[in-house]
Order: sequence, then structure tokens, then C-alpha cells
Amino acid sequence: MKPDREYRNMELRTVPIEEGEQPSFFVEGYASTFQPYVLFSQDGVDYMERIEPTAFDEADLSDVVFRVDHQGRVYARTSAGTVELWHDEHGLGQRTDLSRTQAAREVFADIEAGNYPKMSFAFTVAEGGDSYDKATHTRTISKIAKVFDVSPVSFPANPTTELSVSTRSYFDGVIEMERAERLEAEKRERQKQKIRILTEVI
Repeated sequence: MKPDREYRNMELRTVPIEEGEQPSFFVEGYASTFQPYVLFSQDGVDYMERIEPTAFDEADLSDVVFRVDHQGRVYARTSAGTVELWHDEHGLGQRTDLSRTQAAREVFADIEAGNYPKMSFAFTVAEGGDSYDKATHTRTISKIAKVFDVSPVSFPANPTTELSVSTRSYFDGVIEMERAERLEAEKRERQKQKIRILTEVI
């Protein structure tokens, strides 16, 4: 995984076919939805994230590839017409055609067998494209710069332990800021208590 990219999991499913139809090698799912979700928990605090419905309006979706575990061989891509991406009121959707090569059809068979029940997509946030609400501990992503790939994954990332370097560094800064503010508030409170005690003694 690239340290400057962020990764999120999504559902992945094969497209069912009706009886008598030709075999289909399409997989589809939503790379992102616009519902808030818990990214990870620390010190009893749930740190949330939400992607705004407008976040993909100006995102670069021009050459998104489909590969396994975000690395190695490319099995489909938007520029080849085998990966279709769209965004609607639900989120960012993808539909991928894995019929073009034998290797791609083998990946489809693995997905159909349940070996890759989840998918992950890699992206970067645009400069100034996110904000943080201290009251709700929620990061809001309002503008995504680029989506790089959509990948079926062997082991979906556990946000508690496997946040990408980019995501982790963002929240490390947030947590450090909140910790400093909390310590400062505690220090002020101790000062108030000290003054109160001195006043009572006098």
C-alpha cells in the first residue's frame, strides 16, 4: 500500500444472471457511501468519518484500475472501458467487467466463491478537502482529489489497527491536539482550585 493514499472497505458482489443467459463476469458494489461511520476508537472515543455527497464531483476518476490487494497485476481499468464508476445519492458505485482475460475470469471465480467478500478503494483527499468537528470527533471529507484503484482484498483492513499512514497521521494530529487542549483545561481547573483554596484560607 502507498503511504500517501487512504483506503476504505466496501461490499463486493458478482452480478447475478437469469436462467438461459450467457455467463456474466461482472462484479459491482459501492466504493463509498455517504453515511457516517466509525473509523477507529481510542481512549474510549469513537472517531468518525463522513464523506459528503459532493466529494466526488471534481475527483479524478479518469484511470482507475482493478487489481487484487491494491498491488500487482491489473485486471481491468476505466481507460480500457472495463471499469465503470459513477456517483449518485447513495455513494460512489463501481461495475467491473472481468471477462476480457483468463486471469481476470479467474479473479471473478475467486470472488464468486467468496474468497474476496470485501473490496477496498484507494484515494487521496484534495488540499483543504476535509475538516474536523471536535464536538462529534468527526472528520468530514468534502473533496477527493483522485481515486487510484478498486481492489478485492484478502483481509479487509481493521480500522483500529490498520489505518493507512496518511489516515493515521491525520488522526494522530487530531488526537494530539485534543490531548493538549484537555491537559490545558485540566491545568486551568487546578489553578482555579488552588486560588479557591488560598482565598478560603485568607
